Formats: sequence, C-alpha cells, structure tokens
Amino acid sequence: MCNSQAAYSALEALPMGWVGEIVDEELVASPRPAPGQARAAFMLGVELGERLDPRRGGSGRWCFLRAPELRLGRDVLVPDLAGWRRDRLSEAPTPDEPFLTLAPDWICEVLTPSTAALDRTRKLPAYARAGVSHVWLVDPAARTLEVFQRVKRGWLLVHSYEGDSIVRTEPFSSLPLELSSLWMPTESFLELVR
Repeated sequence: MCNSQAAYSALEALPMGWVGEIVDEELVASPRPAPGQARAAFMLGVELGERLDPRRGGSGRWCFLRAPELRLGRDVLVPDLAGWRRDRLSEAPTPDEPFLTLAPDWICEVLTPSTAALDRTRKLPAYARAGVSHVWLVDPAARTLEVFQRVKRGWLLVHSYEGDSIVRTEPFSSLPLELSSLWMPTESFLELVR
C-alpha cells in the first residue's frame, strides 16, 4: 500500500499509453486496450449514445463518457464507459476539471487479459462502495456480456449473454442491443479499412 499523495504523484508520472488508477490506496497501471477491446467500448458508446444522448437525437435521459477519471472517495477509477441519468446531473461538470466526483449510475468495463482480475475483484467492490447501480462486463475475446446490479451485499449477476444475441437489459431494457456490433469482424482489419 502507498499513501494517497504518493499514489497521486505516481499516477501523474505514468508514461504515455498507460492507464493509471488508485484502488484501495494502491496505484494500479494497465496498458491501453488492444483493438478488440477498443472496438467493443467504442461501438457500445455509439449504440447507447445515439439512442439516449440528446446531442445524437436520442431521448436525452442519459449522459455518457468514454474513459472518464472518477474520483470516488479515495479511489481514482477509469472505467471504459460510464453513464449518468440526466436527472442526477444538476449541473454540467466543470470543463477544466479532468475528473468527476459524482458516481455514475452505470459503468461498463471491457475485459482484457491484463485487467480482468482487477475489474472483477477490486474495481467491482469500489463501484459498489461509491453507489454505482449497474455494471456491465464485456469480454470481446469470449464474446460475452455480464450484467450486474448492486444489492445490499455487493453485486448480483442478473444476466449473462454470449455471441451475437440481441439483448434488452438493465438499465437500458427498452433498447435492443446487437452484441455482434461490439465484436471485431472476422474479416481482417486491413480489409475493412480499404
């Protein structure tokens, strides 16, 4: 364990290409996501943003951010995606502050081999402590989506989906989500960009 001030200093000193977080007062550094994980996070953000964010013509009930820095008590966490219900945002975040202190209503972590254990064993409890209501764990390699809901004693796995299913699940039950849109296409990436 390291003290909070030393952890913040180490966090700011990380080299480019690394994501730093402070969990239980310990600095944890992870490499940036690989293309499969980056695609899953990006496409999920697009799918939800187009339907629920007012700037994209959606219903306006949610505000989504990609990889925000969250300072939740002593923890500094960087989820892959985070969403706040609009009725909980009394005012817009300060544009010059590089972090938020209001816990999101929904978090999505895209699992990688180097972050899966951290996401499951340390960040999930931190999100519960902060009052996050729903967490999704997306695993592009296994092509799965796990949906968790916070209960009194932690997290309850309420749904697990795989493959190319079309799902409707909490907290976005009214929206059909095509899981196939999250996965890296089977044809080569170079063929896609030609």
